[in-house]
Amino acid sequence: MWRKIIKISEIKAFLAKILITIWLLVCFANISTAQYPKNFFTPATIQDNNRLVPLVIAQGALYSGSMVGLNLLWYKNYAHSSFHLFNDNGEWLQMDKFGHTLTAYTLSRIMTALYSWSGLNRSSSANYGSALAMAYQTNIEVFDGFSSAWGFSIGDMVANTAGVSLFGVQEGVWKEQRISMKISFHKSEYAEYRPDELGYTDLERSIKDYNGQTYWFAIAIASFLPKGNKVPNWLCLDFGYGAEGMVGGSANPILYNSNGDELFFDRYRQYYCSLDVDLTRINTRSNALKAFFGTVSFIKIPMPTVELSRKKLKFHLLYF
Repeated sequence: MWRKIIKISEIKAFLAKILITIWLLVCFANISTAQYPKNFFTPATIQDNNRLVPLVIAQGALYSGSMVGLNLLWYKNYAHSSFHLFNDNGEWLQMDKFGHTLTAYTLSRIMTALYSWSGLNRSSSANYGSALAMAYQTNIEVFDGFSSAWGFSIGDMVANTAGVSLFGVQEGVWKEQRISMKISFHKSEYAEYRPDELGYTDLERSIKDYNGQTYWFAIAIASFLPKGNKVPNWLCLDFGYGAEGMVGGSANPILYNSNGDELFFDRYRQYYCSLDVDLTRINTRSNALKAFFGTVSFIKIPMPTVELSRKKLKFHLLYF
């Protein structure tokens, strides 16, 4: 079912959660300005109910509201059925699964940061943040399970669990994120052939066109070296995965160009190695800037990159 690219968990979940988080920060700023006129972005050193209570209330309202909204505005437009499974593991050369992993990881990280901001200790913040991320992702998958258009995807759940685990295990073992997940995007040539599926506008394509997406695992080099090493704390070595030639999920449909000639696209995987910057590791005295860096840290910074695809190496001076 290649039309699953328009699935709400893929179109909405990633960017919507980031925007919601930013909106939450703005709301908390308005609520807490009276108590914290100068130090709003500074995390509390002990549990502060003036921050924690509004945070929990806002999260609860947004969580329940978004679930109701998804059901009314999206799922009601499709036929319902009894709960059933759907195997989409072979679609999009697994790019959608990396998207689920990134979403779960990023949501866990941001929610944990908000709990830490309210004064909860690191362990409790990570536990609550990870649990909320997993619950949100699971609810969406359950909705899919009752929709005749799709179904509950075990592959999606595995990917969601992997993202939450990537965050949670590092918090438990290292008390820091030495390996983070990121995404980069560039325009691809394929969206113009199927804009209804891959997007008409740049924003739509950044979400729906897997050909232009690359998912990265960013390794903070200095964190794995002995203390006192000279490697900058923020410097990362990234390994990325991408795919191109996809204008359909499991297989490409038959397409023709303006001259009536049939188009053939080779579906293939891409593997990358690149340098990067972990914005959360940049030393700054500004807590507002730290909060901003933490919010946008899922975006890969363009850097010189080596690509391996179709048994050939390519070098990109700046890869997006």
